Amino acid sequence: MVKLEDGDAIPECIEEFAVEKELQRGLCLLLSGIRGGRLVAGAEEGKPGPSVTLEEIVNDVHEAAGIGTIFPDAEGVPRLHMHAALGRESSTRTGCLRAGTRVWSIGEAIIIELVGTDMKRRVDPATGLEVLWDM
Repeated sequence: MVKLEDGDAIPECIEEFAVEKELQRGLCLLLSGIRGGRLVAGAEEGKPGPSVTLEEIVNDVHEAAGIGTIFPDAEGVPRLHMHAALGRESSTRTGCLRAGTRVWSIGEAIIIELVGTDMKRRVDPATGLEVLWDM
């Protein structure tokens, strides 16, 4: 369990927790308020290969529910990849949370450690995306 407080940055706090606890791989569930940050919500063109991502700035307070995975990058550092739905009034946004997204009020992250795999994240030359590879 990771208790997130007002102003904490996601994914940074969850990645720091993983480093502290020596957790390399896991499934992460998030319930939180979001005060601001960035989401990637698709690609400019919907075709395979390198593309320009559509980034959206989140300014207002939203309720958030997210799910993600933690796997080490090429240097062995645990990295969080999390998608979340953010709701405000009758509007919902969904996308991949980016660095600097901030907690509003409180947040709760539940991490379930995954064992028995050596998968890591590395950049796929065909797409330019950091993806899971069986090492």
